[in-house]
Amino acid sequence: MALLARKRLSICGVVQGVGFRPFVWRRASSLGLTGWVENDSHGVTVEVQGPADCVQAFLGGFTAATPPLAVVERVTVADLSVEENPPARFMILESLSLPGTATSLPADIATCDDCLAEIRDPENRRYRYPFTNCTNCGPRFTMITGLPYDRPQTTMRGFAMCPQCAGEYADPADRRFHAQPNACPTCGPAVWLAMQTADNDVRKDAGKDAAVASGDAAIRAVKELLRSGKIVAIKGVGGFHLACDATNDRAVGLLRSRKRRVGKPLAVMVRDVAAARAIAEVDEQERRLLEGRERPIVLVRKRAAEAVVSAELSPGNDFLGVMLPYSPLHHLLCEVMPPIVMTSGNLSEEPIVHENDAAMQRLGSLVDAFLMHDRPIEVACDDSVVRCAAGASNIRRM
Repeated sequence: MALLARKRLSICGVVQGVGFRPFVWRRASSLGLTGWVENDSHGVTVEVQGPADCVQAFLGGFTAATPPLAVVERVTVADLSVEENPPARFMILESLSLPGTATSLPADIATCDDCLAEIRDPENRRYRYPFTNCTNCGPRFTMITGLPYDRPQTTMRGFAMCPQCAGEYADPADRRFHAQPNACPTCGPAVWLAMQTADNDVRKDAGKDAAVASGDAAIRAVKELLRSGKIVAIKGVGGFHLACDATNDRAVGLLRSRKRRVGKPLAVMVRDVAAARAIAEVDEQERRLLEGRERPIVLVRKRAAEAVVSAELSPGNDFLGVMLPYSPLHHLLCEVMPPIVMTSGNLSEEPIVHENDAAMQRLGSLVDAFLMHDRPIEVACDDSVVRCAAGASNIRRM
């Protein structure tokens, strides 16, 4: 009879909302081990039992094989007495709330290639859906209301999943297993366009009843507004941006005047690195930062000889703040578009606006239209700004 062993692992770090439990489930199940894994307020706890050599194989190289978004800070392993009647299989348990120190909060992650492929596939049920995400990408930090990180403790708690989404969420073999923002056009958040009043009075109605377009029609309408020189407040992942066509001198100047941002540079969003290199000198380190999962604004040297974008973006400055799309909504907005100014949705020196009603009140005099959505933002979060110098990355703003 094979020698049995039973171990308990206590894992701390960024291990919630990053696909850690399905990773543990797959690893334990492939080795024929029984036991369980659960999230708790400290991190992740695992118990495994089975043949001693299989338990040792489970532990061997454990931290090297974790999901790409996980950051394991500490693993504590304890020996336990072997259970005479262990569970018949390895299980994923419901999360447990414990008193004491909380686990590290997972960050918002740029849309992964798999989700991008879905929103670009006309045969996929998430075709052009601006809130597509999975365990490997999507919002986390900006929608968490408590720990452990589970859907009831996020701003997605008000969206009941349809049967298809619920099936993905419950399947440990699916990349959307316990993806807390999981949704689709049938059951998830929606986007809509509201226009500013003709006399530029501050709007008070931020609801869908004020919509002149919704869904993909709203996104297409916003692109037309931007092409025509209008300024639009766009609700994103961590708050509102003020957007306009970055190649339009009049629009950029008007945005500066309304926002009261006299001299500071304005950040620009472009659809990909090729578009970034059309307006700036982007080296390999800067490219990696632009395409990284955090998607910061990267300060890059302007192409002075090719005035593709307005000189009003960063007057008297050799550098330009450039970023790539980091949400499905941004990707859809940037399709077949010139560079778009994406600056914080606020008046100069004020905090970024992240609630619909507040946007109508505080941004109403700055914009011609609002692109709203109904996924609440719990934690307002501005875009980080990074500059490369002497081979190192320098964070200018978080």
